[in-house]
Amino acid sequence: MNAPSAAPSWLRRSALIALAGLLPLGAAPALNAAEPVTWKAGVAAVDITPVGPVWLAGFPKRTAPSTGVAIPIFAKALALEDSAGTRVVIVTLDLVGIPRTLRDAVERQAGTRFGLHPESLLLNASHTHSAPALTREEVSTPNAYFGTPISSAMADKAEAYQGVVAGKIVQVIGEALAHLRPAALDYAHARAGFAMNRRLPSGTVVLHEANPDGPVDHDVPVLRIASPDGQVFALLFGYACHNTSVTTVCPLLTGDYAGYAQKNLQEDYPGAVALFVQGAAGDQNPYPRGPLEYAVRYGRSLADAVEAALQVKVRHPVNGPLQSALGYAPIHYAETTRAELVQRTQHGDRQEKARAAAWLRQLDSTGKLPESYACPVQVVRFGTDMLLVALGGEPTVEYSLRLKRELGGGPAAVWFAGYSNDVFGYLGSREVLIGGGYEGYETNANSSVHPGPYALDTEERVVGKVYDLIRELNH
Repeated sequence: MNAPSAAPSWLRRSALIALAGLLPLGAAPALNAAEPVTWKAGVAAVDITPVGPVWLAGFPKRTAPSTGVAIPIFAKALALEDSAGTRVVIVTLDLVGIPRTLRDAVERQAGTRFGLHPESLLLNASHTHSAPALTREEVSTPNAYFGTPISSAMADKAEAYQGVVAGKIVQVIGEALAHLRPAALDYAHARAGFAMNRRLPSGTVVLHEANPDGPVDHDVPVLRIASPDGQVFALLFGYACHNTSVTTVCPLLTGDYAGYAQKNLQEDYPGAVALFVQGAAGDQNPYPRGPLEYAVRYGRSLADAVEAALQVKVRHPVNGPLQSALGYAPIHYAETTRAELVQRTQHGDRQEKARAAAWLRQLDSTGKLPESYACPVQVVRFGTDMLLVALGGEPTVEYSLRLKRELGGGPAAVWFAGYSNDVFGYLGSREVLIGGGYEGYETNANSSVHPGPYALDTEERVVGKVYDLIRELNH
């Protein structure tokens, strides 16, 4: 497959840094960091556990619905407001992803009911593979593998569940905003070690296997929100690891390790709400994994890392003002020819054959395939103290490592989040796209959304949009 040529990464990176100006991260001209910012914060949680058996999302080779609930799953909202009245709401979800339709519905309702601007709303999914499916597509996928019919009632239930979840997200946003109260914010971080890269080079191919020498991001960022008397009432924390310590052998609904980490923290900090933000986990797995006990174990490990961060003597106060921006990076597809689609209908697995046949029909009918997809990119800046960068899709770890390296030279802590606002599939770095394999080629070849892999300039387009938004905040 051919891809548009891209400028050398070092050249594009230098231009982006010169244009965006990394120093303004610590000194935006219009802001006076010396002035104290009086924060208000509100937090709320709502149970989104469905009743009865449902089809669990994430692992397409499941053959049966859930049989019970290990721990409930939640939607949680953290609302922040600075002394100028600028607001941001971060919503965390114990779900495999966020369909664009869900983001659109919540954004529209939150704007109408609460006056919340699109750039002031951030949705993040933990990516647990043991949560309910949200679309008919997720329920129908196993048919492509096994050719066995699945009850249409399960597909109907998935479709209806997305509407229920949208309503509950709007509800929890409203509750968080209604309970805004004076607060102090501070940032710290620690490390957790159970994530491992899962792209193993083997000759000319990349295997979907553990690679102890591959890149990882073991950082555990923590934002502590406390009342003026020091009582912690919210903990926002993150990690970059697929939320898949529980595999298909377990038919129980659960938030996986992230769910248990939140549960542990709330037990250790009575009265506090813990919210998990998924990072650049696209090519990161927990190892070992399998039965439910691994989720319990890793949940405790991650909670311990958060608590270690909270015990660091030098924590960093987080001041405002609060700023946010939201945009979309058009990521282009590499050229997919008719001959390549025909080859995929003949040599792929059952799912790939079905997908390729559908794209072939579209090509023959309309004469063209989709050219690009709009990847959401969001930045939230907390004065000179913290910058949160959130991308859609499933970013591979190089996105996080690169942005922390390039943006981390100043006083602001850089927090990277993936799986935000629209989880449309894997978002491979240039290196991953060149290497191919599961995250770089196979999942797009099996997709009903994407006709094939992304062009090699994808990483530069996405990172370029991050810098565009930073420039926007600087004016």
